[in-house]
Amino acid sequence: MISARDLHVGYGADPVLRGVDLHAADGRVLGLLGPNGSGKTTLLRALYGALVPDRGSVRVDGEDLSALSARQVARRMAVVVQEHGDHVPMLVADAVLLGRTPHHRGLGGRTEADVEAVTEALERVGALHLAGRRVGDLSGGERQRVLIARALAQATPHLLLDEPTNHLDVRYQHELLHLLRGLGATVVVVLHDLALAARYCDDALLLHQGRVAAVGGASDVLVPEVLEDVYRMRVRRADDEHGPHLTFSLPGLASPP
Repeated sequence: MISARDLHVGYGADPVLRGVDLHAADGRVLGLLGPNGSGKTTLLRALYGALVPDRGSVRVDGEDLSALSARQVARRMAVVVQEHGDHVPMLVADAVLLGRTPHHRGLGGRTEADVEAVTEALERVGALHLAGRRVGDLSGGERQRVLIARALAQATPHLLLDEPTNHLDVRYQHELLHLLRGLGATVVVVLHDLALAARYCDDALLLHQGRVAAVGGASDVLVPEVLEDVYRMRVRRADDEHGPHLTFSLPGLASPP
């Protein structure tokens, strides 16, 4: 479980988050949603300790995040952020192996368990065939899958991801989010695509101008009366056996022929 209480975070004199409360339950996928500039990535960074809040606290499994060492945090949380590794001279298998670092002491070499974890992680994201390639030679989508494999190899009970579907084609977007739902971990994921959030998130926290506009089950948050106020668009929702489906249109603009 990851929780936050009354989080206030700013950059210098500019406030970004104002009084945010959050509860990410064990074994559930929580989507952090909202328009550009609403504070989604800032909130995620505060949850894993990259940003120290001006006020408020973050707790991981009941313990204050600020009281945990870097190694303790890395054994509890794996993080996937937006990275640019165009010229990284490292093989994919070695990059994924870095996820095993929190489980080592000192400069111990790779173990059989490490190799198994790397192989399994690459298989789960459909990237085992890339193991011998250099990271810098990969496409954006391939690099994204390698980053996710590194997080899976870290084998933590909590997984935090910032826009993990960026650079992935539509099939891999769905495969990845389906994978996250099946991990049994606490997953907190920043998403722009509300249709994907509706399909794969158990819970949702919708931010608007640094404040919580709505929070709860994803099916309860992703409703027209909430989304239209935040996104200033018309929203239609239809539900079927796969969950809610959302469509959007701009007020005052005719639909294309």
